[in-house]
Amino acid sequence: MERKDKILLFIPMYNCEKQIPRVLAQLDGEVCKYVTECIIVNNRSSDNSEAAVRKFLSENNVEIPVNLLRNRNNYSLGGSHKVAFNYAIGHEFDYVIVLHGDDQGDVHDLLPYIEDGTVKKYDSFLGSRFDSKSTLINYSKFRILGNHVFNIFNSVLVGRRLTDLGSGLNMYKTQYLKNRFYLPFQNNLVFNVYMLLYGVFIKSRFNFFPLTWREEDQVSNAKLIQQTQEISGLIFKYFLNRNKLFSGIENEFSRIVYESDVIFSNR
Repeated sequence: MERKDKILLFIPMYNCEKQIPRVLAQLDGEVCKYVTECIIVNNRSSDNSEAAVRKFLSENNVEIPVNLLRNRNNYSLGGSHKVAFNYAIGHEFDYVIVLHGDDQGDVHDLLPYIEDGTVKKYDSFLGSRFDSKSTLINYSKFRILGNHVFNIFNSVLVGRRLTDLGSGLNMYKTQYLKNRFYLPFQNNLVFNVYMLLYGVFIKSRFNFFPLTWREEDQVSNAKLIQQTQEISGLIFKYFLNRNKLFSGIENEFSRIVYESDVIFSNR
């Protein structure tokens, strides 16, 4: 009998005490058929996010192990990814799913592709808010148009069609992550763009899938204009000298030891 894939669901969490119970509610019987374990990585939230996780897990029976981790330092969103990727490698998972803790994406959107084996074709399988089949709730038409134009422009620069530069629902093959190429990447909110550009750079196998994406009571940590400038600068660096951008030279980010502690578990 073929061995069932070990899939880790990683939920990065930062100041989303209102939203995190709704995200955890996605761990229903259907999701737990595919996911082996879930880790919530709290990046030093200053609100009651941890208490909200404890309360939900104490009051609800989730079929799989769910562990709440607390970063020892503030590593930002990218650093929390590094914590989770290292965890997936160290615990010999086959895949890691990233689902942001602010309840914008729905992990159920991935299940059909896991069921039919589509995800096995790719090193990274990336949620796209701007796929023609995606459903966007409370997303302004102006922002949608702006993102389509932005994605077309960046696709021309990098030489690969890109329909989203970084959503909050992605899936990676752990074998792809094993050499830890991600460690030198910046830890801020453009970490996903580094991940995407690296995939283009090494000609990895990746593809996009449509999402249902909500913007309701979520509080974004991204400053739109500043982030757009950072992303544009990174894209131009790739365009001008991609070999230098991904030289693999040790830097301030790769020298950090990304440590966290399990502070609560439903097991």
